Amino acid sequence: MTTTAPDLGKAPANNAKKKRGGGVLGNTGLYIATGVAALLFLIPFYLIVRNALMTDPEITGENWKWFPTDIQWGNITEPFKDETVDFGRALWNSWVVAVLHTSGILLICSLAGYGLARIPYKHANKVFYGVLVTLMIPTAVTFVPSFVLVSSLGWVDTYRGLIIPGLFSGFTCFLFRQYFLGFPKELEEAARVDGLSYWGAYWRVVVPNSLNFFAAMATITFISGWNSFLWPLVIGQDPSAWTIQVALSAYMTNQTVNYHLIFMSTAISILPLVLVFLFLQRWLVQGIAQTGIKG
Repeated sequence: MTTTAPDLGKAPANNAKKKRGGGVLGNTGLYIATGVAALLFLIPFYLIVRNALMTDPEITGENWKWFPTDIQWGNITEPFKDETVDFGRALWNSWVVAVLHTSGILLICSLAGYGLARIPYKHANKVFYGVLVTLMIPTAVTFVPSFVLVSSLGWVDTYRGLIIPGLFSGFTCFLFRQYFLGFPKELEEAARVDGLSYWGAYWRVVVPNSLNFFAAMATITFISGWNSFLWPLVIGQDPSAWTIQVALSAYMTNQTVNYHLIFMSTAISILPLVLVFLFLQRWLVQGIAQTGIKG
């Protein structure tokens, strides 16, 4: 009686086929989930653009329309012709505030984070814990004292009042410290051997090799500065000092609501954020990953 040995060579092949099949199904499911998430993310932008290029009767009509019957290209220039709100001035103010706010906070917080991570100081940990404590203080607690201080300095309706009080962020300082703790010390030690000071090592070695992280922080900070509303609303009391977010809110205080004007103004105000994100997006994920923080 003869016995046939089992064909052991077929089992791995079958397992490989199963793995390949499972991988394809898994990737397909991932692509579908990503596509659905992207679609849900883009719906608000679609509605903004759709309504911006429609007339008010079409926007408020009972019958839903996916696209405008007749695209109103003239709506694009209407915000700049509105006499109640200086829309162009508001865009310029937001641009100046966001750029200077981003530049200042990157410089100050990166220097603070580098000092806490690299410069030997016996009270460095205490200072760091003090920075962390500021993250636990509600913004409402410091809002009134900040306004009183800015008002006493005569900075109401000025760029100084809009920008300077927000030039330090405890969270951004924390992120920079975490990043610099993981930065290769060998590069800095070589710079110190060549005679560079801490400032020289920071400016000539650390910064050029950390552009990915700086770009990521710049993207987040710029978006935050551009979308800021409450502080510019209080400081910018004169219409000439309004930022774009304050100007958009002014459309809702009129006796009549001009829907297509609101949506077109919103679309124009979003455009700079989209351009900044598209330009810096490839550095955003890499920079955040380099902080050492895991979700």
